[in-house]
Amino acid sequence: GEDVKPFTPEQTKEIVMSLQQPAVFCNMVGDWPALHWNAKHLSAVLDGKTIQFRLGLKTVDLVPQFETRCSYVKATLEEFLAWSCGQPPCLSGPFSCYEYSKYWAYADYKYIARIFEDKPEIFQDVRWSDFGFPGRSGKESTLWIGSEGANTPCHLDSYGCNLVLQVQGRKRWHLFPPGDTSFLYPTRIPYEESSVFSKVNVANPDLKRFPEFRNTTAHIVTLSPGQVLLVPRHWWHYVESIDPITVSINSWIELDADHEARVEEAITRMLVCAIKSAENPSDGDLWLNPTEIEATSHEINLQYLNKAVSAYVKCQKESVSEQARSSISGAEQRTSASCKRKKREVGCEPEGCRLLGHEFGFSTFKAEKLQKIPFGPHLVQVLPQSQETSSVGAVAVESDGRHLLRENEGGHFGKLHCTRKQLVMSNDCEMPARQMDSDGSPNASQTALSTNDLLDCLVNPHVINLVARLLLERTKV
Repeated sequence: GEDVKPFTPEQTKEIVMSLQQPAVFCNMVGDWPALHWNAKHLSAVLDGKTIQFRLGLKTVDLVPQFETRCSYVKATLEEFLAWSCGQPPCLSGPFSCYEYSKYWAYADYKYIARIFEDKPEIFQDVRWSDFGFPGRSGKESTLWIGSEGANTPCHLDSYGCNLVLQVQGRKRWHLFPPGDTSFLYPTRIPYEESSVFSKVNVANPDLKRFPEFRNTTAHIVTLSPGQVLLVPRHWWHYVESIDPITVSINSWIELDADHEARVEEAITRMLVCAIKSAENPSDGDLWLNPTEIEATSHEINLQYLNKAVSAYVKCQKESVSEQARSSISGAEQRTSASCKRKKREVGCEPEGCRLLGHEFGFSTFKAEKLQKIPFGPHLVQVLPQSQETSSVGAVAVESDGRHLLRENEGGHFGKLHCTRKQLVMSNDCEMPARQMDSDGSPNASQTALSTNDLLDCLVNPHVINLVARLLLERTKV
């Protein structure tokens, strides 16, 4: 029947927690009330409430439009819709200084729990229980509303994997695997606790400054309404709105690996804040992302580091205890394992013989050890660009290379454990992050190594991972 979804919640969760490449779920959310959350509907629900928009220039230069280079206004969705329809600019109003033909606007990363705090019943319009996460609703999700051209700079999320529902309009996603990290020139400036940015504007890469970008493997997909994209852990992504109005809803799914990632982020935060705070501030050195509000003190950062380490150690101890308890019922496990082996030989696996694992333990299984991932019309791979896949099922996968080349709760910070800090800075969006000569290379006066150059090496993800492991070794002494 039409109401039957292609995957059960248990099957979907197994896919989400094990698949290490991006994929698009189709025909999974047809009965979600959230599919009616177009901008006009949300405008009526918000009833004149203002939200903050980030504005950037539609012109694409060689430098990414980081949040520190954008402007910010507070406006109602009604005002946003009037502006995005291309109506002549009014003499007054929040968008009066921004010509629609030159600017895009993005109400990005809005916690649904916050903007609809007086309408909690709306949370149930989002039903992540269909993906195997009972109790997860709009309350644990974020909302994104943008105009054509609105984009998020290329970055990876430090924590979790990501499920993204497209509600209105289409967005093009440029995804790169974790193995491409060194080719994307990672930086922590501007600093945001849970995001590692790329220095490369993947919509218009400066191959003179960033020649290794040629070695990346882009996975590009155009996400349409009713489809849900899985972004696996640590996959880089650049996202752009390609229709006049886009609306998306996402939720980050916690993973066991987040415990170590929080230790890494605590080390990074301490180093960046210490070094940049000690440097004499210069005009235009907006090193702190506006989402962070202010640099935290060394004492607070040290407390955060200790809490992150304690949480990691606690998780490890619980894992050992779990394994000890499991060994008591070893006979049952061996029987189950035998059953699974036999069923795999004939290509099926009944409900009672599913892989074992605790709430967030599925990520520890290798994809090749799972039953075959059921790719098809309901689960579409986002293949590498070189594989020249133009479309699969209902998902349009870009194969034309031109788009790549042209085109504090619990004492934690970050996406999964606290609401995002309010954007409070307002900056001229035309201010360059770094002064360039006409050929795109740094000015001769700036070729000397800077503090940021040092930080790019010091807090490189590979270096921080090594430091975190050495630090965690001390907890075993």
